[in-house]
Amino acid sequence: MKSLDIVDPEIAAAIQSELERQRNNIILIASENFTSRAVMEAQSCVMTNKYAEGYPGKRYYRGTGCVDLAENLARERCIKLFGAEHVNVQPHSGTQANMAAYFAVLNAGDTIMGMNLAHGGHLSHGSPVNFSGKMYKIVPYNVSRETEMLDYSEMADIARKSRPQLIVVGASSYPRTIDFKAVREIADDVGALVMADIAHIAGMCAVGAHPSPVPYADIVTTTTHKTLRGPRGAIILCKEELASAIDRSVFPGTQGGPFMNSIAAKAVAFKEALTPEFKEYQFQVIRNARALAERLLKNDFDLVSGGTDNHLLLVKLLKEGITGKVADETLERAGITLNKNMIPFDPATPFITSGIRIGTPAMTTRGMKEKQMAQIADMITMVLRDINNEKTIARVRSEAKALCDQFPLYPDMV
Repeated sequence: MKSLDIVDPEIAAAIQSELERQRNNIILIASENFTSRAVMEAQSCVMTNKYAEGYPGKRYYRGTGCVDLAENLARERCIKLFGAEHVNVQPHSGTQANMAAYFAVLNAGDTIMGMNLAHGGHLSHGSPVNFSGKMYKIVPYNVSRETEMLDYSEMADIARKSRPQLIVVGASSYPRTIDFKAVREIADDVGALVMADIAHIAGMCAVGAHPSPVPYADIVTTTTHKTLRGPRGAIILCKEELASAIDRSVFPGTQGGPFMNSIAAKAVAFKEALTPEFKEYQFQVIRNARALAERLLKNDFDLVSGGTDNHLLLVKLLKEGITGKVADETLERAGITLNKNMIPFDPATPFITSGIRIGTPAMTTRGMKEKQMAQIADMITMVLRDINNEKTIARVRSEAKALCDQFPLYPDMV
Protein backbone atom coordinates (compact mmCIF):
# COMPACT_ATOMS: atom_id res chain seq x y z
CA MET A 1 0.00 0.00 0.00
CA LYS A 2 1.12 3.55 -0.69
CA SER A 3 2.26 5.81 2.15
CA LEU A 4 0.35 8.88 3.31
CA ASP A 5 2.74 11.37 1.76
CA ILE A 6 2.06 9.81 -1.63
CA VAL A 7 -1.70 9.26 -1.24
CA ASP A 8 -2.45 12.62 0.37
CA PRO A 9 0.49 15.02 0.56
CA GLU A 10 -1.75 17.83 1.83
CA ILE A 11 -2.79 15.90 4.93
CA ALA A 12 0.77 14.62 5.36
CA ALA A 13 2.00 18.21 5.33
CA ALA A 14 -0.66 19.28 7.83
CA ILE A 15 0.40 16.48 10.20
CA GLN A 16 4.06 17.44 9.89
CA SER A 17 3.23 21.08 10.53
CA GLU A 18 1.27 20.10 13.64
CA LEU A 19 4.25 18.09 14.90
CA GLU A 20 6.46 21.16 14.48
CA ARG A 21 3.88 23.37 16.21
CA GLN A 22 3.80 21.05 19.22
CA ARG A 23 7.58 20.85 19.32
CA ASN A 24 8.25 24.57 19.06
CA ASN A 25 5.56 26.09 21.28
CA ILE A 26 4.99 26.14 25.01
CA ILE A 27 1.67 24.27 25.33
CA LEU A 28 -0.25 25.35 28.44
CA ILE A 29 -3.78 24.28 27.51
CA ALA A 30 -4.93 22.44 30.64
CA SER A 31 -6.84 19.76 28.72
CA GLU A 32 -3.93 18.81 26.44
CA ASN A 33 -1.02 16.45 26.89
CA PHE A 34 1.52 14.45 24.88
CA THR A 35 0.93 10.70 24.71
CA SER A 36 3.74 8.18 24.53
CA ARG A 37 4.86 6.69 21.24
CA ALA A 38 3.41 3.37 22.45
CA VAL A 39 -0.05 4.89 22.89
CA MET A 40 0.09 6.46 19.43
CA GLU A 41 1.29 3.19 17.92
CA ALA A 42 -1.70 1.36 19.40
CA GLN A 43 -4.05 4.15 18.34
CA SER A 44 -2.98 3.76 14.71
CA CYS A 45 -2.98 -0.05 14.66
CA VAL A 46 -4.94 -2.53 12.51
CA MET A 47 -7.65 -2.80 15.16
CA THR A 48 -9.14 0.28 13.52
CA ASN A 49 -10.34 -2.15 10.83
CA LYS A 50 -12.35 -4.34 13.21
CA TYR A 51 -16.05 -3.88 13.93
CA ALA A 52 -16.99 -5.24 17.37
CA GLU A 53 -20.48 -4.20 18.49
CA GLY A 54 -21.18 -5.55 21.95
CA TYR A 55 -18.79 -6.55 24.72
CA PRO A 56 -16.04 -9.17 25.12
CA GLY A 57 -17.53 -12.64 24.80
CA LYS A 58 -20.83 -11.24 23.57
CA ARG A 59 -20.29 -9.57 20.21
CA TYR A 60 -22.53 -9.28 17.18
CA TYR A 61 -19.62 -10.08 14.82
CA ARG A 62 -17.18 -12.95 14.45
CA GLY A 63 -13.41 -12.62 14.50
CA THR A 64 -13.30 -10.63 17.73
CA GLY A 65 -10.89 -12.72 19.79
CA CYS A 66 -7.99 -10.28 19.52
CA VAL A 67 -10.05 -7.16 20.23
CA ASP A 68 -11.74 -8.96 23.13
CA LEU A 69 -8.27 -9.47 24.61
CA ALA A 70 -7.47 -5.76 24.21
CA GLU A 71 -10.75 -4.62 25.78
CA ASN A 72 -10.41 -7.04 28.70
CA LEU A 73 -6.88 -5.79 29.35
CA ALA A 74 -8.13 -2.21 29.29
CA ARG A 75 -10.91 -3.03 31.76
CA GLU A 76 -8.70 -5.02 34.13
CA ARG A 77 -5.98 -2.38 34.20
CA CYS A 78 -8.44 0.47 34.66
CA ILE A 79 -10.19 -1.23 37.58
CA LYS A 80 -6.80 -1.81 39.22
CA LEU A 81 -5.76 1.79 38.59
CA PHE A 82 -8.85 3.39 40.13
CA GLY A 83 -9.99 0.69 42.54
CA ALA A 84 -13.43 0.67 40.95
CA GLU A 85 -16.04 -2.09 40.92
CA HIS A 86 -16.87 -1.82 37.20
CA VAL A 87 -15.66 0.09 34.16
CA ASN A 88 -16.89 0.63 30.62
CA VAL A 89 -14.00 1.61 28.34
CA GLN A 90 -16.00 2.16 25.15
CA PRO A 91 -17.16 5.84 25.31
CA HIS A 92 -15.74 7.93 22.49
CA SER A 93 -15.59 11.20 24.46
CA GLY A 94 -16.25 12.74 27.84
CA THR A 95 -19.58 14.20 26.81
CA GLN A 96 -20.70 10.86 25.38
CA ALA A 97 -19.70 9.19 28.65
CA ASN A 98 -21.75 11.74 30.57
CA MET A 99 -24.71 11.25 28.22
CA ALA A 100 -24.61 7.48 28.72
CA ALA A 101 -24.39 7.94 32.49
CA TYR A 102 -27.40 10.27 32.55
CA PHE A 103 -29.43 7.96 30.33
CA ALA A 104 -28.64 5.05 32.64
CA VAL A 105 -30.07 6.62 35.80
CA LEU A 106 -32.36 9.50 34.79
CA ASN A 107 -35.55 10.17 32.88
CA ALA A 108 -36.07 13.21 30.68
CA GLY A 109 -37.09 16.16 32.83
CA ASP A 110 -35.36 14.91 35.98
CA THR A 111 -33.36 17.42 38.01
CA ILE A 112 -29.57 17.62 37.87
CA MET A 113 -27.45 19.83 40.11
CA GLY A 114 -24.30 20.79 38.23
CA MET A 115 -21.54 23.37 38.50
CA ASN A 116 -22.23 26.56 36.58
CA LEU A 117 -20.21 26.60 33.35
CA ALA A 118 -19.23 30.22 33.98
CA HIS A 119 -17.81 29.22 37.38
CA GLY A 120 -15.73 26.29 36.17
CA GLY A 121 -18.18 23.55 35.18
CA HIS A 122 -18.57 21.86 31.82
CA LEU A 123 -21.04 22.14 28.95
CA SER A 124 -22.34 18.64 29.63
CA HIS A 125 -23.14 19.46 33.25
CA GLY A 126 -26.24 21.40 32.27
CA SER A 127 -25.41 24.23 29.90
CA PRO A 128 -28.55 25.34 28.03
CA VAL A 129 -26.73 24.97 24.70
CA ASN A 130 -25.87 21.32 25.45
CA PHE A 131 -28.13 18.25 25.36
CA SER A 132 -27.93 18.10 29.17
CA GLY A 133 -29.52 21.52 29.51
CA LYS A 134 -32.19 20.68 26.98
CA MET A 135 -33.24 17.26 28.33
CA TYR A 136 -33.09 17.85 32.08
CA LYS A 137 -34.06 20.44 34.63
CA ILE A 138 -30.77 22.02 35.65
CA VAL A 139 -30.10 23.63 39.00
CA PRO A 140 -26.62 25.21 38.93
CA TYR A 141 -24.34 25.84 41.86
CA ASN A 142 -21.58 28.46 41.92
CA VAL A 143 -18.34 29.22 43.68
CA SER A 144 -18.37 31.71 46.53
CA ARG A 145 -17.94 35.35 45.52
CA GLU A 146 -15.61 35.86 48.49
CA THR A 147 -13.34 32.84 48.16
CA GLU A 148 -13.96 31.81 44.53
CA MET A 149 -14.13 28.24 45.82
CA LEU A 150 -16.99 25.79 46.21
CA ASP A 151 -19.21 26.45 49.22
CA TYR A 152 -20.50 23.06 50.32
CA SER A 153 -22.96 24.59 52.80
CA GLU A 154 -24.54 26.56 49.96
CA MET A 155 -24.58 23.41 47.82
CA ALA A 156 -26.43 21.61 50.60
CA ASP A 157 -29.01 24.41 50.78
CA ILE A 158 -29.55 24.28 47.01
CA ALA A 159 -29.92 20.49 47.13
CA ARG A 160 -32.50 20.63 49.91
CA LYS A 161 -34.54 23.17 47.96
CA SER A 162 -34.30 21.53 44.52
CA ARG A 163 -34.29 17.82 45.52
CA PRO A 164 -32.23 16.69 42.49
CA GLN A 165 -32.14 13.11 41.29
CA LEU A 166 -28.43 13.54 40.45
CA ILE A 167 -25.64 15.80 41.68
CA VAL A 168 -22.80 16.21 39.20
CA VAL A 169 -19.47 17.24 40.69
CA GLY A 170 -16.38 18.02 38.65
CA ALA A 171 -15.05 20.88 36.59
CA SER A 172 -13.13 22.01 33.56
CA SER A 173 -11.62 25.14 35.10
CA TYR A 174 -11.57 24.86 38.87
CA PRO A 175 -8.11 25.10 40.47
CA ARG A 176 -8.91 23.74 43.92
CA THR A 177 -9.35 20.34 45.58
CA ILE A 178 -12.87 18.94 45.37
CA ASP A 179 -14.33 17.39 48.54
CA PHE A 180 -16.16 14.36 47.14
CA LYS A 181 -17.03 13.09 50.62
CA ALA A 182 -18.90 16.32 51.36
CA VAL A 183 -20.85 16.00 48.11
CA ARG A 184 -21.76 12.40 48.99
CA GLU A 185 -23.16 13.59 52.31
CA ILE A 186 -25.18 16.32 50.59
CA ALA A 187 -26.60 13.78 48.14
CA ASP A 188 -27.48 11.29 50.86
CA ASP A 189 -29.38 13.99 52.71
CA VAL A 190 -31.73 14.48 49.73
CA GLY A 191 -31.71 10.98 48.26
CA ALA A 192 -29.71 11.89 45.16
CA LEU A 193 -27.13 9.94 43.20
CA VAL A 194 -23.63 11.37 42.72
CA MET A 195 -21.75 11.47 39.43
CA ALA A 196 -18.16 12.73 39.49
CA ASP A 197 -16.68 13.98 36.22
CA ILE A 198 -12.93 13.90 36.80
CA ALA A 199 -11.86 14.46 33.19
CA HIS A 200 -9.25 17.02 34.21
CA ILE A 201 -7.94 15.43 37.41
CA ALA A 202 -8.19 11.69 36.66
CA GLY A 203 -4.45 11.12 36.57
CA MET A 204 -4.05 12.80 39.94
CA CYS A 205 -6.98 10.88 41.43
CA ALA A 206 -5.52 7.59 40.19
CA VAL A 207 -2.26 8.03 42.12
CA GLY A 208 -3.47 9.84 45.24
CA ALA A 209 -2.32 13.32 44.25
CA HIS A 210 -5.97 14.41 44.50
CA PRO A 211 -8.67 12.65 46.56
CA SER A 212 -10.47 10.01 44.51
CA PRO A 213 -14.25 10.13 44.08
CA VAL A 214 -14.49 6.36 43.55
CA PRO A 215 -15.34 5.56 47.21
CA TYR A 216 -18.09 8.20 47.26
CA ALA A 217 -19.66 8.53 43.80
CA ASP A 218 -22.17 6.16 42.24
CA ILE A 219 -20.72 6.94 38.81
CA VAL A 220 -17.37 8.42 37.78
CA THR A 221 -16.68 9.58 34.24
CA THR A 222 -13.43 10.78 32.76
CA THR A 223 -11.68 11.36 29.51
CA THR A 224 -8.46 9.45 28.94
CA HIS A 225 -6.38 12.11 27.20
CA LYS A 226 -5.78 14.88 29.75
CA THR A 227 -3.82 14.10 32.91
CA LEU A 228 -4.23 10.37 32.17
CA ARG A 229 -2.01 11.00 29.12
CA GLY A 230 -3.78 8.45 26.95
CA PRO A 231 -5.62 8.58 23.62
CA ARG A 232 -8.68 10.69 22.92
CA GLY A 233 -11.63 8.91 24.50
CA ALA A 234 -13.41 8.29 27.80
CA ILE A 235 -14.45 5.71 30.39
CA ILE A 236 -17.24 5.26 32.92
CA LEU A 237 -16.57 3.78 36.37
CA CYS A 238 -19.50 2.75 38.54
CA LYS A 239 -20.76 0.66 41.43
CA GLU A 240 -21.49 -2.96 40.54
CA GLU A 241 -25.24 -2.49 40.91
CA LEU A 242 -25.21 0.06 38.07
CA ALA A 243 -22.93 -1.95 35.77
CA SER A 244 -25.64 -3.44 33.57
CA ALA A 245 -27.49 -0.15 33.23
CA ILE A 246 -24.28 1.70 32.31
CA ASP A 247 -23.22 -0.93 29.77
CA ARG A 248 -26.65 -0.95 28.11
CA SER A 249 -26.63 2.83 28.01
CA VAL A 250 -23.29 2.91 26.18
CA PHE A 251 -24.19 0.08 23.81
CA PRO A 252 -26.72 -0.08 22.32
CA GLY A 253 -28.07 3.02 24.03
CA THR A 254 -25.82 5.81 22.76
CA GLN A 255 -23.09 4.23 20.62
CA GLY A 256 -22.63 1.55 17.99
CA GLY A 257 -19.36 -0.23 17.39
CA PRO A 258 -16.50 0.85 19.67
CA PHE A 259 -13.18 2.16 18.35
CA MET A 260 -11.09 -0.90 19.11
CA ASN A 261 -7.84 0.85 18.20
CA SER A 262 -8.62 3.54 20.79
CA ILE A 263 -9.47 0.89 23.39
CA ALA A 264 -6.11 -0.79 22.73
CA ALA A 265 -4.43 2.58 23.22
CA LYS A 266 -6.39 3.11 26.44
CA ALA A 267 -5.07 -0.24 27.68
CA VAL A 268 -1.51 0.92 27.00
CA ALA A 269 -2.11 4.20 28.81
CA PHE A 270 -3.56 2.42 31.86
CA LYS A 271 -0.50 0.17 32.00
CA GLU A 272 1.74 3.24 31.90
CA ALA A 273 -0.38 4.88 34.62
CA LEU A 274 0.26 1.94 36.97
CA THR A 275 4.01 2.69 37.05
CA PRO A 276 5.92 4.62 39.75
CA GLU A 277 7.09 7.06 37.06
CA PHE A 278 3.50 8.06 36.30
CA LYS A 279 2.80 8.71 39.97
CA GLU A 280 5.83 10.98 40.23
CA TYR A 281 4.74 12.74 37.05
CA GLN A 282 1.36 13.64 38.57
CA PHE A 283 2.93 15.17 41.66
CA GLN A 284 5.34 17.11 39.44
CA VAL A 285 2.40 18.47 37.44
CA ILE A 286 1.03 19.93 40.69
CA ARG A 287 4.40 21.27 41.82
CA ASN A 288 4.80 22.95 38.45
CA ALA A 289 1.34 24.52 38.59
CA ARG A 290 2.05 25.90 42.05
CA ALA A 291 5.43 27.25 40.94
CA LEU A 292 3.81 28.97 37.97
CA ALA A 293 1.09 30.40 40.20
CA GLU A 294 3.56 31.66 42.79
CA ARG A 295 5.63 33.45 40.16
CA LEU A 296 2.58 35.08 38.57
CA LEU A 297 1.42 36.24 42.00
CA LYS A 298 4.90 37.64 42.62
CA ASN A 299 4.56 39.44 39.28
CA ASP A 300 1.37 41.06 40.64
CA PHE A 301 -1.26 39.09 38.73
CA ASP A 302 -4.55 38.13 40.35
CA LEU A 303 -5.47 34.43 40.33
CA VAL A 304 -8.91 32.95 40.83
CA SER A 305 -9.08 31.64 44.43
CA GLY A 306 -5.54 32.96 44.97
CA GLY A 307 -3.70 29.91 43.65
CA THR A 308 -4.03 26.23 42.75
CA ASP A 309 -4.13 22.74 44.23
CA ASN A 310 -4.07 20.85 40.94
CA HIS A 311 -2.81 21.11 37.37
CA LEU A 312 -4.36 24.43 36.35
CA LEU A 313 -4.71 28.06 37.32
CA LEU A 314 -6.93 30.90 36.19
CA VAL A 315 -5.46 34.37 35.72
CA LYS A 316 -7.81 37.34 36.14
CA LEU A 317 -6.99 40.14 33.70
CA LEU A 318 -9.43 42.83 34.87
CA LYS A 319 -6.63 44.79 36.55
CA GLU A 320 -4.53 44.66 33.37
CA GLY A 321 -7.38 46.09 31.30
CA ILE A 322 -7.09 43.41 28.61
CA THR A 323 -9.42 40.59 27.66
CA GLY A 324 -8.75 36.89 27.63
CA LYS A 325 -9.29 36.91 23.90
CA VAL A 326 -6.59 39.49 23.30
CA ALA A 327 -4.27 37.79 25.77
CA ASP A 328 -4.43 34.30 24.28
CA GLU A 329 -4.16 35.58 20.70
CA THR A 330 -1.08 37.64 21.55
CA LEU A 331 0.57 34.91 23.62
CA GLU A 332 0.13 32.46 20.76
CA ARG A 333 2.08 34.81 18.51
CA ALA A 334 4.75 34.76 21.23
CA GLY A 335 4.98 30.95 21.14
CA ILE A 336 2.83 30.32 24.22
CA THR A 337 -0.42 28.42 23.65
CA LEU A 338 -3.18 28.63 26.25
CA ASN A 339 -6.85 29.59 26.19
CA LYS A 340 -9.10 32.46 27.14
CA ASN A 341 -11.42 31.50 29.98
CA MET A 342 -14.28 32.96 31.91
CA ILE A 343 -13.64 33.79 35.55
CA PRO A 344 -16.28 33.61 38.28
CA PHE A 345 -18.78 36.47 37.99
CA ASP A 346 -17.16 37.49 34.72
CA PRO A 347 -18.53 40.73 33.23
CA ALA A 348 -17.39 39.68 29.74
CA THR A 349 -18.97 37.21 27.32
CA PRO A 350 -17.69 33.62 26.82
CA PHE A 351 -16.10 34.59 23.49
CA ILE A 352 -14.22 37.52 25.06
CA THR A 353 -13.68 36.62 28.75
CA SER A 354 -11.74 38.36 31.48
CA GLY A 355 -9.26 35.58 32.13
CA ILE A 356 -6.93 32.93 30.79
CA ARG A 357 -6.54 29.29 31.85
CA ILE A 358 -3.07 27.80 32.23
CA GLY A 359 -2.24 24.12 32.69
CA THR A 360 1.03 22.28 33.28
CA PRO A 361 0.47 18.61 32.18
CA ALA A 362 1.93 18.89 28.66
CA MET A 363 5.13 20.74 29.51
CA THR A 364 5.66 18.51 32.55
CA THR A 365 5.54 15.53 30.17
CA ARG A 366 8.40 17.17 28.26
CA GLY A 367 10.44 17.20 31.48
CA MET A 368 10.09 20.80 32.60
CA LYS A 369 10.12 21.55 36.31
CA GLU A 370 9.72 24.48 38.70
CA LYS A 371 12.64 26.47 37.29
CA GLN A 372 11.14 26.44 33.81
CA MET A 373 7.69 27.31 35.18
CA ALA A 374 9.09 30.48 36.71
CA GLN A 375 10.71 31.32 33.40
CA ILE A 376 7.42 30.74 31.56
CA ALA A 377 5.56 32.92 34.06
CA ASP A 378 8.03 35.73 33.39
CA MET A 379 7.56 35.29 29.64
CA ILE A 380 3.78 35.54 30.03
CA THR A 381 4.29 38.64 32.16
CA MET A 382 6.52 40.29 29.55
CA VAL A 383 3.90 39.84 26.84
CA LEU A 384 0.85 40.84 28.85
CA ARG A 385 2.55 43.92 30.31
CA ASP A 386 3.77 45.06 26.88
CA ILE A 387 1.03 43.61 24.76
CA ASN A 388 1.26 45.97 21.79
CA ASN A 389 5.05 45.76 21.42
CA GLU A 390 5.95 43.51 18.49
CA LYS A 391 9.62 43.46 19.53
CA THR A 392 8.66 42.04 22.92
CA ILE A 393 6.46 39.42 21.28
CA ALA A 394 9.28 38.42 18.92
CA ARG A 395 11.80 38.25 21.77
CA VAL A 396 9.53 36.02 23.86
CA ARG A 397 8.83 33.79 20.86
CA SER A 398 12.57 33.27 20.41
CA GLU A 399 12.93 32.50 24.12
CA ALA A 400 10.01 30.06 23.98
CA LYS A 401 11.55 28.22 21.04
CA ALA A 402 14.92 28.01 22.81
CA LEU A 403 13.26 26.60 25.93
CA CYS A 404 11.37 24.00 23.90
CA ASP A 405 14.60 22.96 22.19
CA GLN A 406 16.04 22.06 25.60
CA PHE A 407 13.22 19.53 26.10
CA PRO A 408 12.78 17.75 22.74
CA LEU A 409 9.38 16.30 21.85
CA TYR A 410 9.26 13.04 19.87
CA PRO A 411 12.90 13.45 18.73
CA ASP A 412 12.82 10.16 16.80
CA MET A 413 9.87 11.26 14.65
CA VAL A 414 10.71 12.84 11.31
